[in-house]
Amino acid sequence: MGQNRKETAWKKSRKFGDVKGGRKRPKLADNIFNRQHNFSAPTENEETPIFIVDNSSRDLYFPVTVDEIKEFLKKLPSEHTENLTHIWLRKMTNKEYEKEGSFQGCFICGSGVNLIVLYPFPTDLKMEFGNKKPSNKTLKWYSDYEPELIHSKGNWTLKWTEEKIKRYYLESLLLHEIGHQMDSVYQRYWSPNYKKQRAENYADNFAYYWGNEIRNEIE
Repeated sequence: MGQNRKETAWKKSRKFGDVKGGRKRPKLADNIFNRQHNFSAPTENEETPIFIVDNSSRDLYFPVTVDEIKEFLKKLPSEHTENLTHIWLRKMTNKEYEKEGSFQGCFICGSGVNLIVLYPFPTDLKMEFGNKKPSNKTLKWYSDYEPELIHSKGNWTLKWTEEKIKRYYLESLLLHEIGHQMDSVYQRYWSPNYKKQRAENYADNFAYYWGNEIRNEIE
């Protein structure tokens, strides 16, 4: 008897930056998907999530550390994170970044693995959009963190601060991917009638709600 589809299939959450990051990058996401299918499920007594941290390039860095992520996860109800098995701070070469843009994160699940991948951010704290002004939807998504919108020599840029990009990675990006992880727990991904946009809306709403909850608790 063949394996059940739920046991063998791997699902990407999305190419996050297509909507929120300003550039499309289909090849990078597909290559990552192909390479990550061999992650092993944690053993019964293994502490989760398991962290994998790559060394980034000189021009890119991870705005958050493993310890900061661990502390942030403690702020969420345990049922939101208990099924999360891996968090990978995955390097991106300068060549990949120049070609693919500010790819920020994704969620992949299958075969007992629930993996969140986070990518580095430019050390100059600039999110480039090229000659196309970021949409109002994109600007609204980032508005809580007040990046400066700059138009210079025909190019559009969002300039961040170290504090604000750190908050964004935790309060929006990480929460968004945890939202995808929560969504997958209910196995709606496996339904042919479950549209991609509904998954995105669920993850966005999850990040918005819990980001506000955590900010209000801190304040």
